[in-house]
Amino acid sequence: MWINKIKINNFRNYKNEEINLTKNINIFYGENAQGKTNIIESIFLSSMGKSFRAKKDKEMIKLDEERASVEIFFSKADREGKVKVDLENKKNVYLNGIKLKKLSELLGNINIVIFTPDDINILKGGPQNRRKFLDIMISQLRPNYMYNLNLYLKTLEQRNNYLRQIREENKSENLLEIWDEKLAEYANNIYKYRNEFINKIKNKIKIIHEEITDKKENIEIEYITECDNKEKYLELLKKRRKLDIIKGFTTKGIHRDDFMIYINDKELSIYGSQGQHRTTILSLKLSELKIILEETGENPILLLDDFMSELDEKRKKHFLENIKDTQVIITCTEKFDIENKNILIYNVKDGKVFKEN
Repeated sequence: MWINKIKINNFRNYKNEEINLTKNINIFYGENAQGKTNIIESIFLSSMGKSFRAKKDKEMIKLDEERASVEIFFSKADREGKVKVDLENKKNVYLNGIKLKKLSELLGNINIVIFTPDDINILKGGPQNRRKFLDIMISQLRPNYMYNLNLYLKTLEQRNNYLRQIREENKSENLLEIWDEKLAEYANNIYKYRNEFINKIKNKIKIIHEEITDKKENIEIEYITECDNKEKYLELLKKRRKLDIIKGFTTKGIHRDDFMIYINDKELSIYGSQGQHRTTILSLKLSELKIILEETGENPILLLDDFMSELDEKRKKHFLENIKDTQVIITCTEKFDIENKNILIYNVKDGKVFKEN
C-alpha cells in the first residue's frame, strides 16, 4: 500500500499544505523545529487515530486556531481510500467520507511501521515502552485487540477506584469479585493476542538478526506475563487483595507485561553495547514490517523520523535491502542520495514544504 497525497490544515506549524508522494522513497529534509516530524505525525494520526508524541489532541492544533484537519489519500492493491481526521473540541474521524463511531474501525486501513530516535527506549526504557510497541503492531492487524485492551484499562481504573474506596471508606471487599472476573477475562484475551505476535516476532527476528550481524549474534525473546491462565490470574488477584487495598491500585495484571531480549544468552538491557541496541531495534522493526506484509499481503508504510542518522553505512545498506517495494517517508536534517532508488525530495522550512525534483 502507499499514500498518494497528504492535506494538512492548521496542523502543528502548518497553515495549509498539500503534499504529493511517490510510491517509493520520500525525503523531507531541513533544520530542526521546521515541521518535518509533524508530517510523520499526521500520517501516524490517520493510521492509529492518535499521536505518537502528543498527550492531548489540542496540542496538534496550530496556535491561535480552533480546529485542524488531516486528510490522507491512500491506495491498496484492490482499492483507493481516504482518511480524514478533524481536531476541534472533539476528534472526528472519517473513512471515505463516512464518520466512524469507534477508533477501532480506523485501525488496519493505513498500516505503518514507525522508526524514531526514541525507539531505543523500547529496549532501554521501562516495560511500558515494550507494551506500546506491541500495542501499535497488534492493533493494526487485530482491531479487536484494541477493543479488549480499552475494556481492560477501563475495568482496571474502576477496580483501582474501588480499592481506594475500600481503604478510605470501608466499602465491602466482596464487590471486588465483579471487577476481578472482568479483569481476568479481558487480560486472558489480551495475553492470547500478545503471545501470538511475540511468537511471530521470534520466528522472524532470528533470521533477520543473523543476517545483520553476519551470524555472530543469536537473539532470543522471552515474554513475561502472569495472565496466561484466567483461573491462575483470578487466584493471584485474590492473593494480593490486601496489598492492593493498602496500595490503592492493582499490582498484578496484563498492564505489567513485558518481554526480555537476550543476545548470545545475555540480557541486552544489562550487557548490550550501544551498537547491539541499535542493531536489535532494527531487527525488531524489520520483523514488524515482515509480519504486517505476511498478514495483509501488502507492505506497510515506513515512517523514518530522523532515523537514518542513527545507522552506520553497513546497517543502512542492510536496512535498504529489506525495504524493497515499500513506500518510505524519511525526515532528516541534511539531504542525501540513495543509489538506484526512485526518490522525491522536499525541503521543509518554517511550516512550508518545497519540492526539489
